[in-house]
Amino acid sequence: MNFFAVLLALLCEQLKPLRHGNGIHRSVIGWVRWTGRNFDAGREHHSTVVWAITVLGPALLTALIYLSVRHFSLILALILDVAVLYLTLGFRQFSHYFTDIRDALERGDDLEARRLLSEWRHLDASELPRTELVRHAIEHSLLAAHRHVFGVFFWFIVLSTLGLGPAGAVLYRMAEFASRYWSFKSRTLDAPTNERLMLLSRRLFGWIDYLPARLTATGFTIVGNFEEAVNGWRRDAKLWLHPNEGIILASAAGALGLQLGGVAAPGVTPDRSKTFNSGVDADATGADGSTPGQPPQLGHLQSVVGLIWRSVVLWMLLLALLTLANLLG
Repeated sequence: MNFFAVLLALLCEQLKPLRHGNGIHRSVIGWVRWTGRNFDAGREHHSTVVWAITVLGPALLTALIYLSVRHFSLILALILDVAVLYLTLGFRQFSHYFTDIRDALERGDDLEARRLLSEWRHLDASELPRTELVRHAIEHSLLAAHRHVFGVFFWFIVLSTLGLGPAGAVLYRMAEFASRYWSFKSRTLDAPTNERLMLLSRRLFGWIDYLPARLTATGFTIVGNFEEAVNGWRRDAKLWLHPNEGIILASAAGALGLQLGGVAAPGVTPDRSKTFNSGVDADATGADGSTPGQPPQLGHLQSVVGLIWRSVVLWMLLLALLTLANLLG
């Protein structure tokens, strides 16, 4: 049933993608704000309580609802799986910016492409050269694909196999979102914040994302240039500030033969005036050096799309084989 749930969710998401800033997204922001405001008193143990309520609470509630529904009907349980995956899994939650940037570059409108990148990642990209503009679009798209597709996919399968339905998808998305929210708040707003909560949420999401990041990188090595992807993984992953991100980007760079990473151009700086709704962690994709390979060009954007879709097909085929084996067994 897991295979059909993921397949139907991806199809629904392609046909009717969620709009940016939808009601679900606003509700999640409100939930994270509420838990932080009401349960975070600044002491060390409070950060654990806040994180557990914020992240584990919705995941546990989802599991309980799923178990109740499944007791009455497997069809209703499948519908719940698809509904939750539709809200947490999918390309279209981030790909519109990627597509618009690619279209602007194809028209030769670098100014519009810079504006779109600034709007997407909330950086001052006014002095960004074309090659760096393409590089940023590629890196952000690869990480977004991992967080919106492969990471959710992994945790959905793990907890669904244990009989907890789509609780894993909720766990991953809430952990990722909470990590971004509290990191941004402490970096950009002049307001009292529990730094322990920021550090805890980052550390726990790093643990949750440990295996998914490596499976995403493994998929890139299989469907891309295997030898170069493996070499890039081993050699270049430490270029990035965050290990899980470095593994994904280094393997993708090797799989495509691309030069990723490097110090941002002088004009690329965080826009500190943004609120959380339109802000982002400033060093989410920062790097100290570059991988070997060709400098990113416009044609590489389509190569990235192909790499991601081949990886999706790979994992869907493996899930289909697993589902078939369970049915025959």
